[in-house]
Amino acid sequence: TEMVTVSIRYFGPDSGQPILPNLELDRYRLLPNTAGAYTAEDAVHMARLGRELTRTELVKLEVIGDRQTLWPDTAATIAATRQLVGEGFRVLAYTSPDLVAALRIEEAGASAVMPLAAPIGSGQGLIDWKSIERIIERVSVPVVVDAGIGVPSDAAMALEMGADAVLVNTAVARAQDPVAMARAMRLGVEAGCLARRAGRIPRLPYAEASS
Repeated sequence: TEMVTVSIRYFGPDSGQPILPNLELDRYRLLPNTAGAYTAEDAVHMARLGRELTRTELVKLEVIGDRQTLWPDTAATIAATRQLVGEGFRVLAYTSPDLVAALRIEEAGASAVMPLAAPIGSGQGLIDWKSIERIIERVSVPVVVDAGIGVPSDAAMALEMGADAVLVNTAVARAQDPVAMARAMRLGVEAGCLARRAGRIPRLPYAEASS
């Protein structure tokens, strides 16, 4: 792992052991996120706190529109992206697997779009992979598949399709052996990247003799 995303929260002075002193910050790049924000205003405030805390212009922007599904609020995400970019942030925006939403987020100045594979923490994998493939084909900024990754084959598929990266949390954190699953995810990502560069054979409607 080279980058770790951290959520920004409000805590009092007796809220427990802080995380940052226990991280080797010369090894890991921190990516503050705005998980838990339900308005553009809250997300912007969290992003500012994250920049102050971690000294990075990067922010993973999340603005949730529905509490049950944790589905992103596209309009609020676009508004927050535009404001944060104007303040000098490099915004990586979590969004739905909707092409128009991705294009509007890119137009707002995002440095990357992060379409969900499936609802956050569900482990369902790429349930709408064709929509994500359309986003990959159309936007010019990097595409990071975020949320819903369950197993390494999901990560491999995302990279095979042309995604630049995947963001994985629950699949590793809640695995029976998180360290082993993290290694497996790394192998899945490496396999997907290599397969993409190698170039898959075309899909044919009928058999074709190969020997």
